Amino acid sequence: MSAQRIGIYPGTFDPITLGHADIIRRGSKLVDKLIIGVTTNPSKNPMFSTEERLAMVKREVAELGLENVEVKGFNALLVKFARKEGANVLVRGLRAVADFEYEYQMAGMNQQLDDDIETVFLMADVSLQPIASKLVKEIALFGGDITPFVSAAVCEDVISRVEKIGRLGDY
Repeated sequence: MSAQRIGIYPGTFDPITLGHADIIRRGSKLVDKLIIGVTTNPSKNPMFSTEERLAMVKREVAELGLENVEVKGFNALLVKFARKEGANVLVRGLRAVADFEYEYQMAGMNQQLDDDIETVFLMADVSLQPIASKLVKEIALFGGDITPFVSAAVCEDVISRVEKIGRLGDY
């Protein structure tokens, strides 16, 4: 019997988008178990707390109905988290060439830290390529329509948060 293939799809998911959901759905087909690792990136200023993002991602994953996917929070080096979870694959989504440059560098660094863990890149679906959490937040903060980019539940979460912190523009 061969070893179980465990994958990690890490991210801040602030908020989780339809693009993330697409990568989760497709990534789950490549491994026996896919762990969505919700983390904090010190270079980002999240709209939602780690606990809120975990709850949001868990809800969205439940909606996908994928039995081999679970959601966990982590605040460590990705390679350390992967080792702890017994993962041998890192799943990363790519939207554009700019993503590739960053992700290629990260994959190289992760390989230097643990060459037993492989990074797999999945290209975003063409219809979802422009979607980025950062842009979703900016659109919402300026009162724009984010329904094409996130689920209805996430849209409600973002709009509710924007109402609490206030919109940025009034055109």
